[in-house]
Amino acid sequence: MLFLLILPFENNAQDINTLLKEAQQLENAFKEPEALQKYLAITRHQPTNLTALIKTSELYSILGKHQGTKEKQKEYYRNARVYAQKALQVNPNSSDANVVMSLAMGRMALISSGEEKIKAVKDVKSYSEKSIQLDPANFKGYHVLAKWHYEVSDLNTVEKWLVKVAYEALPKASLDDAIRLYEKSRSLNPSFLLNYLELAKAYHRKNNDKKAVELLETMLKMPNKIGDDGHIKAKGKKLLEEYK
Repeated sequence: MLFLLILPFENNAQDINTLLKEAQQLENAFKEPEALQKYLAITRHQPTNLTALIKTSELYSILGKHQGTKEKQKEYYRNARVYAQKALQVNPNSSDANVVMSLAMGRMALISSGEEKIKAVKDVKSYSEKSIQLDPANFKGYHVLAKWHYEVSDLNTVEKWLVKVAYEALPKASLDDAIRLYEKSRSLNPSFLLNYLELAKAYHRKNNDKKAVELLETMLKMPNKIGDDGHIKAKGKKLLEEYK
C-alpha cells in the first residue's frame, strides 16, 4: 500500500482535491505514515499547495517523536521545518503555517541542547505568537505557546543564561501563563487530547494533583481523534498512577 502511495501520478490531470481527501481519509484511519507519503506526492506535483505543505510539516513533527534514535528524530524535525518554511513562503500570513513552524521548532528544542536549543526556543515563541495574532481561534497556537512557557519557566541555570544572551534579557515565562494558555486551547478545542496531558503536567507542577488527575481521567474516557492519541493515553495512564 505504502509503495503505491509514493508512485508518480499517472498523469498531471489527476485531481489534487481528490488526493487531499484521500490523505485526510488516511489520517482519519490513523495511518499517518501513509498520509504523509500522500501529502509528499502532492507537494512534488504542486509545490505551492499550502494545505499539503502544512500537513506534511505537521506529520513530520508528529511522527518524529516515535523514531528510534535522536538523530532520526532530528531528521524528521528538520523536514518539518523545511516544509513549514515552504508553507510560509507561499503565505507568511497563514496562521497554520506559522503554527507548524512553531511545532517543528518546539520538537527540535526538546531534544537539543546549547545554542541549538536556545535558537529553537526563540523561534517557538515568535511563530506561535504570530499564529495566534493571525487567528485568535487557533487552538494549536495557544497549545504550543503554553508549552513554551512550561519549558522555559523550568530551564536550568545554564540554559537561562543562554536564553538571556539570545534575547538580550530573560523573557517572561511562567507556569501560570502556561496553564492559562493550555486552558484557552482546551476551551477552543475540548477534544484535543495532547492538551489534556500537558495541562495535567502543568497542574502537577503547580502542586494541584486533584486537578491533574481530573484532567487525565477525562482524557482517558475521550475517543481517539488522531493516530497519536493512543500513545498520549498510554502516557496519561502512567501519569495517573503517579499522581494518585
